[in-house]
Amino acid sequence: MKTAIVILNWNGQKLLEQFLPSVVNFSLNEAEVYVADNASTDSSISYIKENYPSVKIIENPTNGGYAKGYNDSLQAIDADIYCLLNSDVEVTKNWLKPVLDVFNNDDKTAIIQPKLLDFKNKTKFEYAGAAGGFIDLYGYPYCRGRIFNSLETDQNQFDDTSEIFWASGACLFIRANVYHKLGGFDEDYFAHQEEIDLCWRTQNIGYKVKYVGASTVYHVGGATLQETNPHKTFLNFRNSLLNVVKNVPKKWFLFVIFSRLILDGIAGLKFLIELRPVHTFAVVKAHFSFYKNFYKYLKKRKLLQKKQQYNLHTSVVWQYFILGRKRFENLK
Repeated sequence: MKTAIVILNWNGQKLLEQFLPSVVNFSLNEAEVYVADNASTDSSISYIKENYPSVKIIENPTNGGYAKGYNDSLQAIDADIYCLLNSDVEVTKNWLKPVLDVFNNDDKTAIIQPKLLDFKNKTKFEYAGAAGGFIDLYGYPYCRGRIFNSLETDQNQFDDTSEIFWASGACLFIRANVYHKLGGFDEDYFAHQEEIDLCWRTQNIGYKVKYVGASTVYHVGGATLQETNPHKTFLNFRNSLLNVVKNVPKKWFLFVIFSRLILDGIAGLKFLIELRPVHTFAVVKAHFSFYKNFYKYLKKRKLLQKKQQYNLHTSVVWQYFILGRKRFENLK
């Protein structure tokens, strides 16, 4: 299979200097490497041309964020498998083979995520995807190896290959034909959680999403938008609501929507108690943006088949914050 590793870049020359070497050194025999640039104003393009002539460059005319950036750039790439790779990821020797083997052996697997560890502490799983993602009844995402802000130590407990619900956009492999059949990412997301929606829609049409623990990468996380940035809070809350409206089956729809109003209100109050009012405002802003575009999102819902069983655990919020269950294995 022809594989293309596509790194989305926006003013990220320093990240490219640090992380592009591992991608080139450990990938070129099995894949072509691309940098898709989102109208950077730094010297990213000239740096790549001078130092990595083997890396192909795609220049997008605007910064459309993660979703539009990939949608635009992947139109120009001929491959069977796309690897969408963040610019702040260090890959490891032989990271591609275990993933490509799964694709070769199972034509119903459309999306794969490798093991995602923390670049700053390589014994820990990383927040963005850890050992593969799931989503609870209310639309809150969590991972094997990461529940909210609690990260597990990698003790080989997730060295398996298994089905998951969503794969992290920090390092996401997808069959090109499935990506284009689905119309790529939903550009209303701009950034954050659009990969959850893509994985949901992929399963709606009968394909599987998998985690392959034999492949390991290290992710810095927060290199584009740090956790303390209120815009990241806005995008996560708004886009999580968008996931609910588009994808939650009819039998739970109204219950989940009204529950989220309460739960997100509690989250906003928690930010206020923690003296982080800018994040409270971000949650409020996310809801107003959601209400403003509700009917637009509802129209998208009508076009989608809904996966009926998506919640492995009913309420991760309840189990984590009330019952104190911080590890994936302890969730009921």
